[in-house]
Amino acid sequence: MPKNFVLLLLRLSTGLLLVIWGLVKFKAPEAAIGVSDKYYGGVLSAEGLQMPLGIAQIILGLLVCVGLFRKFVLPVQAVVLGLGLAAIWQYIADPLGLYLLDETSRNLLFFPSLCVFAAALAQIAFKQDDNWSLDAVLASRKK
Repeated sequence: MPKNFVLLLLRLSTGLLLVIWGLVKFKAPEAAIGVSDKYYGGVLSAEGLQMPLGIAQIILGLLVCVGLFRKFVLPVQAVVLGLGLAAIWQYIADPLGLYLLDETSRNLLFFPSLCVFAAALAQIAFKQDDNWSLDAVLASRKK
């Protein structure tokens, strides 16, 4: 399978995840506030934060998808996804509810957050190989 295709798929999947969560903040702020209250200790629960955070997250996700300004955008994406992962660390460390969680609090659906974070790091590690990004296309036209 071509490396460019895989890197494009990584960019699209992680970028669209950011877009989707940005849309939730923008269109359904009460849902975003509920997530913040439950998993982030209410740090991002202010209703006035939802629209600007949602717009910023949508823009970030779209930039990731097209591969523009990757030098800055990919590390920001990794931080955003890493903070999301850190907030649910118990679900990553104990996905089966054997020692940190119990049968009622465990949630296997959170475990893929580790894969998403790893995908963000892979995009940084293989940025120079991502020839289908808009950055790479624009750079090749300058030559």
